[in-house]
Amino acid sequence: MSANSSPHASPALSTKVVLLFAIACGLAVGNVYYAQPLLDAMAHTFDLAPATVGIVITLTQVGYGLGLLLLVPLGDLYNRRRLIVTQTLLSVLALLTVALAPSSAWLLLGMACIGLLAVVTQVLVAYAANLAPAEQRGRTVGMVTSGVVVGILLARTVAGTMADLAGWRSVYLLSAGLTLVVALALWKTLPTREQPKATQGYGQLLGSLLQLFREEKVLRDRAVLAMLIFAAGTVLWTPLVLPLSAPPLSLSHTEIGLFGLAGAAGALGAARAGHLADRGLAQWTSGLALGLMLLSWLPIAFTQSSLWALLFGVISFDLGLQAVHVTSQSLIYSVRPEAQSRLAAGYMLFYSLGSAAGSIAATATYAWAGWTGVCLLGAGINGVALIYWLWSLAPGKAAARVRCCLLYTSPSPRD
Repeated sequence: MSANSSPHASPALSTKVVLLFAIACGLAVGNVYYAQPLLDAMAHTFDLAPATVGIVITLTQVGYGLGLLLLVPLGDLYNRRRLIVTQTLLSVLALLTVALAPSSAWLLLGMACIGLLAVVTQVLVAYAANLAPAEQRGRTVGMVTSGVVVGILLARTVAGTMADLAGWRSVYLLSAGLTLVVALALWKTLPTREQPKATQGYGQLLGSLLQLFREEKVLRDRAVLAMLIFAAGTVLWTPLVLPLSAPPLSLSHTEIGLFGLAGAAGALGAARAGHLADRGLAQWTSGLALGLMLLSWLPIAFTQSSLWALLFGVISFDLGLQAVHVTSQSLIYSVRPEAQSRLAAGYMLFYSLGSAAGSIAATATYAWAGWTGVCLLGAGINGVALIYWLWSLAPGKAAARVRCCLLYTSPSPRD
């Protein structure tokens, strides 16, 4: 046995298995985003006021946050194959609850459950990282994350198209059928080999999240970066519909939705970033990607005068965002094999915090300072992220440089 071998060494995952992981992730995360273009149709069906129907999205996100805290850590305690398949089958029931909802109460219950169970995405990513050989972990995470990106981007387009063809309920019926097929494929395909298990009970497992943040610098650093980059992401995407739908552009909702597809370039960036991470270039890939995100705000600022500028900016922005996201996960999953699900939960909690804060800040900024203000806010957040990344490379050296500067600029006691 070579020096690099271990009892848990994995054979290379086949492309077919990695593709199944990516499809399962894309379908699971898509379930969370279907509702966004369907809110008006749901409101009409259940006689909900426009202000009230927004709770559909709120409850979905609340369910997702609870899932990160309560369900994802179970991946370190129980057989991941069974856990993933069980969550996927329960997602089928949640989707059918929404599709067949006789009242708004059943609709809201179903949406909360969809959010709660959609965190199977994080268990899948952690499991894929665990199964992949160390030298292929970044590439594998990149390919699986590409499925997440495509799922998010296509969800709104698919939902709008299906709703126009057969009503909003058909979206959830279709997804329930596809999710059932994926659950059966996962049960048949996922390996039965066990990963290292946590030794704590469930309560101790949840409490150990804080301990992981104290002990693992890479988790602290990458969680902060996740919070910042996804805050910038929601600053871009949340208010984008406002300048595009207003004069002089006055685009339709279908045309606006097509801009989301431009972000599919992010999926390509995610896969490539994984390759670079496997070559030991994760940190510098992150730095270049953060710089690309910052620079992309310049063309995005010209949205109201050039849609080509917006297109270029969106592609550049999503390319950078997904590259940072993939390299972060590659670095995080390289530590603590027995705690990968908890590492995923801790990391994604900061993603959720950043997304929520960015969304609130973006709409308030647009009302106060228009699209220019939004672009300045987004660029500012990306600038902070780039500075934090530089500091995180060598915080001790950074502090030493500051002390040296202070010593050189301070007068000597002998003077």
